[in-house]
Amino acid sequence: MKKVSMLIPTYNEIENVGPLSEAIIEEFEKLPQYDYDIVFIDNDSRDGTRERLRELCASNKKIKAILNAKNFGQNNSPYYGITQTDGDCTILMCADFQDPIEMIPQLIQEWENGYKIVSAIKTSSKENKCVRFLRTCYYKMIKRFSDVEQIEHFTGFGLYDKSFVEIMRKLEDPTPFLRGVVAELGFKRKEIPYEQQLRRNGKSKNNFFSLYDIAMLSFTSYTKIGLRLATFLGVGIAFFSFMVAIVYLVYKLLYWDTFSAGMAPMVIGIFFLGAVQLIFLGLIGEYILSINKRIMNRPLVIEAERINFEDKK
Repeated sequence: MKKVSMLIPTYNEIENVGPLSEAIIEEFEKLPQYDYDIVFIDNDSRDGTRERLRELCASNKKIKAILNAKNFGQNNSPYYGITQTDGDCTILMCADFQDPIEMIPQLIQEWENGYKIVSAIKTSSKENKCVRFLRTCYYKMIKRFSDVEQIEHFTGFGLYDKSFVEIMRKLEDPTPFLRGVVAELGFKRKEIPYEQQLRRNGKSKNNFFSLYDIAMLSFTSYTKIGLRLATFLGVGIAFFSFMVAIVYLVYKLLYWDTFSAGMAPMVIGIFFLGAVQLIFLGLIGEYILSINKRIMNRPLVIEAERINFEDKK
């Protein structure tokens, strides 16, 4: 009998973990030909989620939990969690019901059809329209400038065959970007469209800084445009400045007795060039920060506790 592992990352989801596990169990009762387990990986919740997970694990041995020693970020924790599953395939979905539970049979069916990766693509969403627009712009920008194929509106929700999970285990990257790894190293995949639902309970943990971190991780890992734009713009501004200087000199020589430009052009030019330099110093800093994190080679996650895992660690 084939086994399907469900991987659910959590952070302050006390109101959702119980109903979610019940909904998943009900879905697999309709699929008696498959064995399954539900693996929660908790990123140091502070709202009682851990205590609730312990209760769920005590009541059902098919429910497992990995409790992180601290919050290791919304990229590392799910990636690490997938590598700790032991099913013939692993389905990753969020804990807030935004990823439809009823899609589980469809994901499994496409896997049985031979696809090693089945990606759920968020073709529409009930989220804020402005947020949706900004996400679309971001995806298109990354796709336009990346050397690696990028998957638009792919949040990570989908199915991963154990052969791809094994590739993930061997990938020694302390700052993995799952969506990029799927696009760069994944097998031929099947894309399934879906409408993202509203969060059922609780509040989103995303904020400007967490979204910025994800965006910059993708940008620095899969594009060179930041560094090249700095070079090209620097050359362009240098050439433009040289031409302006020549025109300024010629005009002054011809009309030296009437010419008086004052300090305004110089002050404006200094402020403009200073702003450009600061912008690109920041971009270069992001690349260096990304390199630094990889060189340090920190572990993805440190576990504080794992529950209902028999022999795998």
